[in-house]
Amino acid sequence: MYSIEQEKQFLQLAKQLQATEINENDLTIVRDIIEYADWKYYVQDNPVLADLEYDILFKKLKAFEEQNPIFITTTSPTQRVAKGLNTNFSTVAHLVPMLSLENSYNAEDLIDWDRKCKELSGETIIEYCVEPKFDGASISLVYENDELSRGATRGNGTEGDDITINTKQIRSIPIKAAISKYNLKQIEIRGEVVITKKRFEEYNNKLIADGQQPMANARNAASGSLRIKDPKEVAKRNLDAFLYNVSYTSLQENKTTHAHMQTHRGMLESLSLLGFKTSLDNTKTFSTIEEVTNYVQEFEQKRDQLPYEIDGMVIKVNRLDLQEKIGQTSHHPRWAIAFKFKARQATSKLLNVEYQVGRTGSVTPVAKIEPVSVGGVTISSLSMFNEDVINEKQLMIGDTVLIERAGDVIPYIVKSFPELREGTEQKIIFPTACPVCSEKLYKPEGEAVWRCTNINCEAQVIEKIAHYASKDALDIRGLGDALVRRFFEQGFLKNIVGIYHLPYEQLKSLDGFGEKSMLNLKEAIEKSKTQPLHRLIFGLGIRYVGETTAKALARTVSHLTDLYLKTKEDLLTIEDVGEKVATSIVEFFSHHDNRAILEALENEGVCLANTQKNEAMSGSLIGKTFLFTGTLSMKRSEAEAIAEKNGGTIIGSVSTKLNYLVVGEDAGSKLEKAKKLGSVTILSEEEFLKLVE
Repeated sequence: MYSIEQEKQFLQLAKQLQATEINENDLTIVRDIIEYADWKYYVQDNPVLADLEYDILFKKLKAFEEQNPIFITTTSPTQRVAKGLNTNFSTVAHLVPMLSLENSYNAEDLIDWDRKCKELSGETIIEYCVEPKFDGASISLVYENDELSRGATRGNGTEGDDITINTKQIRSIPIKAAISKYNLKQIEIRGEVVITKKRFEEYNNKLIADGQQPMANARNAASGSLRIKDPKEVAKRNLDAFLYNVSYTSLQENKTTHAHMQTHRGMLESLSLLGFKTSLDNTKTFSTIEEVTNYVQEFEQKRDQLPYEIDGMVIKVNRLDLQEKIGQTSHHPRWAIAFKFKARQATSKLLNVEYQVGRTGSVTPVAKIEPVSVGGVTISSLSMFNEDVINEKQLMIGDTVLIERAGDVIPYIVKSFPELREGTEQKIIFPTACPVCSEKLYKPEGEAVWRCTNINCEAQVIEKIAHYASKDALDIRGLGDALVRRFFEQGFLKNIVGIYHLPYEQLKSLDGFGEKSMLNLKEAIEKSKTQPLHRLIFGLGIRYVGETTAKALARTVSHLTDLYLKTKEDLLTIEDVGEKVATSIVEFFSHHDNRAILEALENEGVCLANTQKNEAMSGSLIGKTFLFTGTLSMKRSEAEAIAEKNGGTIIGSVSTKLNYLVVGEDAGSKLEKAKKLGSVTILSEEEFLKLVE
């Protein structure tokens, strides 16, 4: 939907616009940034702006439009709720739109909101109901005739994804609820799906044990779980759902509204009695905004004691008749407001800086700090990204520093406290030589990262061997990162060529590495010799060359050494190869040591010939280009292999050169771009397989 360049521009401009007043010339870009942020948040489940940053932009836009109503348009974010839908499930309309909440961050905001509520209602005293704001995934449940008839995600606020089957896997959501006791025929209830901190930790530990990537945070885990196609997998997540609002009711014939359904607190009590999970234990009512302010500020101090993640408190006018009188905007109800807690922060001491060398020689400074708990996670080490960040923040070893988890996930240093320095602090001097091999470091023009250019640097070699053996490269199963490092330290491996003459008899004597492990590894290594050429090219770890570019390169040669003769101009004619990539490829294949390694690999029996070059000349898809996006039932590499076997060509991006885009679950920007182009045929996985047949 958005290009990488657009996303970068939006984020840069969002920062700049925080500190300036917007004018007529800024309207389009501010609206575009807000729409982009909405899409990332509600559709991609990947927020790019902090709540405060988003609120500042939204309020600036709203204030300008209120002062200059001539510029208000029907498509302005202030006139509607967030747009965008996940296309994995059928779409259903909410009985009542799911609006956002206006946010507040201090007592002054709450006092101002209280004043507006009193003005709009004509009341001098208003009773408020205050409850936790869960940090999970919003859902809407519909019950008819005492049975759950539908569950849906928030979607764009007006329509959402039908996830009825998945909601039934959440045990805290009743399949039946006796709403008829309250004279109701139909009811729509809003809530939040969450996962407890303990269950989230247990689930992540299981993923790690299974060799899978752990989830980033509990919120994303809950949100992602709702969109899983397999209900059994949803059930395994052990999700919970807290219900916090009744948005719509339909009375039984000849019945009147039940007394309990006349206040928000009464609704929560009714839901609890019906078997729903609510936050009644932590929900209080107050008659003054000062009492409300005291309660939310006190609650912020004990948020970590709760079994669930919360990111604030929600304050609502308790009487439903007053809610209706106060009304709502197209974006949020005026009778409710969220008090957002401060970002997860803590202070610590910067003890030291270490430097890590990556596969491509990039040198990353890593801060070692006194262990500190930030948002329930103990942090003792965190990336400082590059030298420029260190200099911009004027960090020194020994500094007291402010640590924050961005989005409650990624820890980073916000700033130091120079006023707390005692005179013993030391300036951080970025190394001029590689911390591993002592080679002089080099910073390419226009880049912020220093690099070690010695391809024989031990740190790079270990990373390169691990990459060569990885699943998407030569797929040498059993030779993971830990084993590569262990073999290297013991002298069994010095480079990727060494993989093919490991001393297997000696390996059997290693702890935890018996006869069976040795035979399995030997078999995987032998199999790697016959992998397709594009896997070998990817496995070489050429900078900027990913899997798709590796395939594009392989299609142009009969033997890998043919790439020795290709000039930069030759390479630029290949799909997916740009200026930067072409330069990197030429540099790699012109280097004597790299050529020597390729010659040694061929001597060890590794196939450098393109055995697949003429295999598909009779396929039904000759001349057709394919791109796969989203999650498929098969591995993407398998789907690509099917297309290639039948003569198709895989390319890396959506362009006028693309014939078919095959779409799986969670398809994102590629699908949107293909739709806009209009020339690309969009296929489901099933349609693709029929095309192949």
